[in-house]
Amino acid sequence: MTIALESRTDALLPQEGERRDLLQQAGNLVERMFQRVEELPVAPPVRADTIRHYLNQFDFESPRDFDDVLEQVGQRMTDWSLHVNSPRYFGLFNPAPGYAGILADFLAAGFNSQLGAWHHNPFGVEVERHLIKYFTDRVGLGERAFGHFTSGGSEANFTSVVIAMSRLFPEYASQGLRALPAQPVFYCSREFHHSFEKIAHQVGLGRGAVRLVPVTERNVMDVEKAKAMIEADREAGLLPFMIVATAGTTNAGLIEPMESMADLAVEQGVHFHVDAAWGGSAILSDKHRGELAGLERADTITIDPHKLMSVPMGGGMILVRDHDWLFRTFGLKTDYVPSSETDGLDNYQQSFQFSRRFIGLKLFLQLAIVGQKKYGQLIDHQFEMAKVLASKLENRGFQIHNEASFGVVCFTPPECVGGRSHSELQQIADGICASGDAWISVTRLGGKSVLRACVTNHLTVEKDLDVLVDRLLNGVD
Repeated sequence: MTIALESRTDALLPQEGERRDLLQQAGNLVERMFQRVEELPVAPPVRADTIRHYLNQFDFESPRDFDDVLEQVGQRMTDWSLHVNSPRYFGLFNPAPGYAGILADFLAAGFNSQLGAWHHNPFGVEVERHLIKYFTDRVGLGERAFGHFTSGGSEANFTSVVIAMSRLFPEYASQGLRALPAQPVFYCSREFHHSFEKIAHQVGLGRGAVRLVPVTERNVMDVEKAKAMIEADREAGLLPFMIVATAGTTNAGLIEPMESMADLAVEQGVHFHVDAAWGGSAILSDKHRGELAGLERADTITIDPHKLMSVPMGGGMILVRDHDWLFRTFGLKTDYVPSSETDGLDNYQQSFQFSRRFIGLKLFLQLAIVGQKKYGQLIDHQFEMAKVLASKLENRGFQIHNEASFGVVCFTPPECVGGRSHSELQQIADGICASGDAWISVTRLGGKSVLRACVTNHLTVEKDLDVLVDRLLNGVD
């Protein structure tokens, strides 16, 4: 049976008046969340079987009213989601998004922008090229630098490993690992991001190819020990090809010694990658960008705008010192994608992706409206709030275990609050999360279990810190 044109159109594209009403409804749902987010429990209590019972009513056998389903989804997202938009979410690197970024995501979806090739969306590709140049210039990577947007830091880090392999081992591109005379290995500190373990697995190196270097008392890579490990691995017949510095460690927000790590990479003739997914955004800060000294010496850099730049999930960037490395790694010819005369700006020629949405629009719109100075000040504010939190805790007998300069505070409580075993700290964190008043976590730093609080919201102010400190000292009902 053929469906009538009007019915086919209405099924996926409602009539104009209904579209306007539905858009208003969706906007109201988001607005309601913003208005209530400070009073909502940061982590609403919910069980998996409750959600599954609700979802079981959707058998998809017959259509439902658009506005009713939309309203239900908005309510369930309010009731059954961790509210990372809350100024008292002191969790992982998940920000409250800027409003311009939210609208940009809507525009990108509505226009259904495809940035696989230049001719698909000349404006979108050029916007992202403009942004990449802005950031490579601000870092100081040089005139040959290039890059592209990614789904997040894991994809960007993945890209860095494949570039490094292709750069150091030219035969890898056509013949794979079997063409290499020995096992390639690369070096991260024990405070690395665990995406590199997955990456080593996925590219065929094996997880054992990730060589974990001990850290110093500051919990950053011990460069001398890294050098000794590289030399010992070479003696053992392995093939060192990359050193990874982390600018903003996940556990503690620490900046590893990029200058000395860059020196070691040059000395050893290996690729130097900086995973700056968290801390790299500080290049927008006039106050803190100096703490990223050595970033400009990286061969590749990961930065996640969906962290400190408060861009909606998800959006990352890979910055590359030499654009030729990208095209030698990912370039190919196809019969089905028309050639474009754009100096190699086809994304499918310089990244993993063929089809890709307009990721950069949300950063472009936000940066254009806010401006670098104000953006930097918003980042400064988050860092300052972390220092204030550390001071408040220390004044009340808590022990601080890291330098809280890049937004993360790692701490243990005074004896009057409770013990310091991992399970006891987990009970404290669980109690605070269950209260709905705030959200913190437990991690390990330097071999010790610690509580972790991260200021990852530009709306967080001192009263939010005071709620957390009060709950830590007095417990929860």
